[in-house]
Order: sequence, then structure tokens, then C-alpha cells
Amino acid sequence: MQKIAKFIRVSKENFASAMLEEFGVQNAEVDEVNLPKRATTGSAGYDFYSPASFTLAPGETVKVPTGIRANIENGWVLMIFPRSGLGFKYRLQLDNTVGVIDSDYFGAKNEGHIFVKITNDGKKGKILTVNKGEAFCQGVFLPFGITEDDAAEGVREGGFGSTTK
Repeated sequence: MQKIAKFIRVSKENFASAMLEEFGVQNAEVDEVNLPKRATTGSAGYDFYSPASFTLAPGETVKVPTGIRANIENGWVLMIFPRSGLGFKYRLQLDNTVGVIDSDYFGAKNEGHIFVKITNDGKKGKILTVNKGEAFCQGVFLPFGITEDDAAEGVREGGFGSTTK
């Protein structure tokens, strides 16, 4: 296997601000956030762990600040998906379908902090509860190519649609 990335926690200030805004949690400690990891040697996905407990009834959405950033080699991308079991049992879905974490997002103004916005899209009334420290989504690194006539020269400053502004 080729080693092409490293997970790093965002700064204490960045994480504390995000947790206050999204969960109302004061004085959140990024040092308590588990770095993503694979469960088995054959796993493609790195599990991301929730920094806080949350409950989602069908139709409800939450934006989770993971406290994580990824330093990714050029030519690779990190794709974020719901954990398979949660998608199967609750129709847990990312609001942008698949999260795309580009290698240059690491240098964004928000430190490349990976947020995951998810919705319980279940139709059977099942309420999803994710406890602090439980895996709720997974990231898979994939190589990508560019066209022969590619002329991209832009420099990323932010995230979530910032490259089209």
C-alpha cells in the first residue's frame, strides 16, 4: 500500500469554536478526538468518530465538526461516505452525497477542518443515536487524474464551494 496522507487534529481554537457553534458545547477539547483509522488490514475506509453524541429522527440533519484535517499528497482525494451499516439501517446520507476533500483543502483558512453534514433519511421511523467517540462516517483515499489540456491556476482559500466564487 502506498502511504499518501496523514490525519491531524485542527487547532484547539478552531475545534472549540466549531463545537460551540454546531453543538453548543463549551470548552470542547480537540485532544479527545480520535484520529480516523481503519478497522482491519483489508478495510479501504478510515472511520471518523463523532466528537459529541447526537440523535437524528427521520428527516433531521446535523453538521459534525470532526476536529480532523488531512494532509494529502497531490494527485489524491479523500472521499467521505456514511458508514455502510448506518446507511443500510437508517438511510443515513451525506447532504452533499459524497464529501470530496481535495489535497489543497489542508491549507484553507479554516485549517482544512473536515465537517460532515448528515441526514437520517429513513422512511421507517427509526431514530439514529450516535454516541461521542462512535464511528459515523468513513473516508476513502482515491487517486485522480487531470486532462492533458488542464490549465487550473486557482488557489484555494476556503471550503464548501469556495473554488467557484
